[in-house]
Amino acid sequence: MKKTYIAGKITGDPNYKKKFEEAQKELEKEGHLVMSPAILPEGFPWEIYMPICYAMIDACEAIVFLPDWINSKGAKLEMVYASKKLMDIYFYEKEIKQEGVLVSDGTKTD
Repeated sequence: MKKTYIAGKITGDPNYKKKFEEAQKELEKEGHLVMSPAILPEGFPWEIYMPICYAMIDACEAIVFLPDWINSKGAKLEMVYASKKLMDIYFYEKEIKQEGVLVSDGTKTD
């Protein structure tokens, strides 16, 4: 079971909780133990969330980026952070979920 963090756009997305929950369910079906920043309470300044998210990432072996991650300031920072930690980095691609939800090098995850 791979401990996996989900990264994606939260700020400005009114449907982020549903999006993260859907990804989490799919990843759990694939056998991952998932950490999701979408479980954090709303209302704190953005700068408060990032250290919490980094701690969540530190507890994981892999990070999965949702398709909208490139539009997120926080997810871009998480990409840099995960890259420096040499974590396994994957990209969630819903349209191929029947073949596996994690894609980075064309192979399906464990």
